[in-house]
Amino acid sequence: MIRLIDSLSYGNRLRGMSPMWKCGFAAALFMLSYGSHPPVQAAIFAWMIVWVVRYARIPLKAHLVMLGTACLFFIASLPALLFEIQPGSAAAPGSSVFVLWSRPYGSVYVTETGLHTAAALFMRAAACLSAVSFVMFTTPVAELFQVMKRLRVPALALELMMITYRFLFILTETAHDLYTAQRARGGHNGFRGRLNDTALLIVRLFAKTMHRYKGLSHGLVSRGFTEEIRPAPYRAGAVPVRYRLESGIGVAILLLLECWLRWRGIE
Repeated sequence: MIRLIDSLSYGNRLRGMSPMWKCGFAAALFMLSYGSHPPVQAAIFAWMIVWVVRYARIPLKAHLVMLGTACLFFIASLPALLFEIQPGSAAAPGSSVFVLWSRPYGSVYVTETGLHTAAALFMRAAACLSAVSFVMFTTPVAELFQVMKRLRVPALALELMMITYRFLFILTETAHDLYTAQRARGGHNGFRGRLNDTALLIVRLFAKTMHRYKGLSHGLVSRGFTEEIRPAPYRAGAVPVRYRLESGIGVAILLLLECWLRWRGIE
């Protein structure tokens, strides 16, 4: 998935636009998504799909797969949001209750409040993810590092992020090679075999990754590394007037809608 996102970020139609403008636009929508009402969040989610799929020409399937993968973390938290446990023989409190399991020593039920909370959190997460996906699909990571440097991010944190991002590709490549070699030798057959081969793969993956890290360190020293990794110079591309107008008008409309919802007292 990380290779797909990296390749799409370099080949989209918004690639040449200013990365600072794209990050600022996404940050404004992210903050608005976090504190707005569900109708505004739904509008942001739909609007970001237009920007990513139509303007940047990112395949809809890749965009939905990324959003769906991120939503798995939200799905993992649903049981804590939806299910309530009532010990003993007392009836479940409240009138709007869906009883899932009931026994003399306890019951499991879902309340209407839990459903509303889960739905509200889902809309907030979807809107925030759509704003983040706009930056992910339209701005290469190298340009994100340039933006962070202009925003005065500490050099140590920036270098750690650069090295970590570099080693993500090394880690996935090494894991794929080891897994292919194990499969070619008849590994990963049966449940017990998969457990043993996976444990062996993790051990060898750590050893090979450390070996690649030492090679990278020696390569940096041989090229005159002076304890500072400098990203490429920042280059601000032009932003078409149409996109500037659409983004400004769109954010203004969303803010007006949010103000109207708050004025009406709509939850």
